[in-house]
Amino acid sequence: MSEQPTPSQEKFKRTMKVRHLVMLSLGGVIGTGLFFNTGYIISTTGAAGTLLAYLIGALVVWLVMVCLGELSVAMPETGAFHVYAARYLSPATGYTVAWLYWLTWTVALGSSLTAAGFCMQYWFPQIPVWIWCLVFCCAIYLLNVISTRFFAEGEFWFSLIKVVTIVAFIVLGGAAMFGFIPMKDGTPAPGLSNLTAHGWLPNGVLPILMTMVAVNFAFSGTELIGIAAGETQQPEKVLPLAIRTTVARLIIFFIGTVFVLAALIPMDQAGIVKSPFVLVFEKIGIPYAADIINFVILTAILSAANSGLYASGRMLWSLANENTLPRAFARVNKRGIPLLAITVSMVGGLLALVSSVVAPDTVFVALSAISGFAVVAVWLSICASHFVFRRRHLQQGKSLAELGYRAPFYPLTPILGFLLCLLACVGLAFDPTQRIALWCGIPFVLFCYAAYHLTHKSSPKPEEANDVA
Repeated sequence: MSEQPTPSQEKFKRTMKVRHLVMLSLGGVIGTGLFFNTGYIISTTGAAGTLLAYLIGALVVWLVMVCLGELSVAMPETGAFHVYAARYLSPATGYTVAWLYWLTWTVALGSSLTAAGFCMQYWFPQIPVWIWCLVFCCAIYLLNVISTRFFAEGEFWFSLIKVVTIVAFIVLGGAAMFGFIPMKDGTPAPGLSNLTAHGWLPNGVLPILMTMVAVNFAFSGTELIGIAAGETQQPEKVLPLAIRTTVARLIIFFIGTVFVLAALIPMDQAGIVKSPFVLVFEKIGIPYAADIINFVILTAILSAANSGLYASGRMLWSLANENTLPRAFARVNKRGIPLLAITVSMVGGLLALVSSVVAPDTVFVALSAISGFAVVAVWLSICASHFVFRRRHLQQGKSLAELGYRAPFYPLTPILGFLLCLLACVGLAFDPTQRIALWCGIPFVLFCYAAYHLTHKSSPKPEEANDVA
């Protein structure tokens, strides 16, 4: 099943350890989606609906990650998703998945930098968001072009700060909920009253379906484990451990955080222009708490943008390595950095500048929706690839014992994961603010399929035949 590495693959350095991999994944996840989109979801579905939506999202993440775990342990490759899709679905699907994932992170990069601009406006309201976007564009780019080890080490410490902050937020927010820490304006502790103040599901069940892509966008980044597989030491040992610890921590962090947010912020006060985390700490009577949390959120969002540029650059490198982009994108410098691929991927930062000037509050939701649609489409391909991979593995007379990691409950796991991801995409059609994701996403998918067939029909590459053999 394994292939001989190409010269460009040999230049990638296996410098990532399990702590780097776990924190890279957490760094990609704990960012814009959790810190900003949660306010939008609370305002749309209510407190109880938000908790239910995140519980369903956690289930989807677990299903996708165990499917990815089996694939990436069997075939640890940089930019793995589209290689699996090309091999087990079709070359055109693999090509489309690669571009979708690139779109996921370049658009997410734009929304992350816009969110970072929102954070800076908390302290400097007179300075436009786009100026901060430009400053952070340059900083993120520099972090990515120094070295992979430097990037991974920096991401480890950035993510550690976020994890500590999330734990502190859950503890302090829980204390404020029940009156152990007084509210700043002297109002009594809310307890659990905000969870049911507008009814369990004030707008019905439909808003939960409508916000599932936003929830999945908040969870996106876990799949970075698969992207980094080709730059990881001992992937057969590291990947299963990283998947287990990442998913467990995400469920604890996300569900615990969302519970505290929903309990402390009334539904009619939630939104996206100001992070719900800052809203909570403004309500709690702890001096400078809101400033501290705003600073941490800023570092968290920049960390997520850092991970996003890493992922999108590696995906362009992988496309070129499979001969579907010019070979210039597959070149890496002496430090093991695909410089051209990272530079082109930085175009996502330009989206941030546009969104922050045109209409930051509405365009931000649209950018998140487009990114969410793209990542859910990639998750669909992971579940489908895993389903075909396991069937083909058994059809070839191989035993399950030969697999270094096995997803439990096959075939239910990939089938349920696929159906839930598909349902999330359907939910976009019911939300006018997110419907643009379908208007942009579906034509983009069709364009990618058409582009593949137009560019490959006359000169098929021998590597493609190997991929699907």
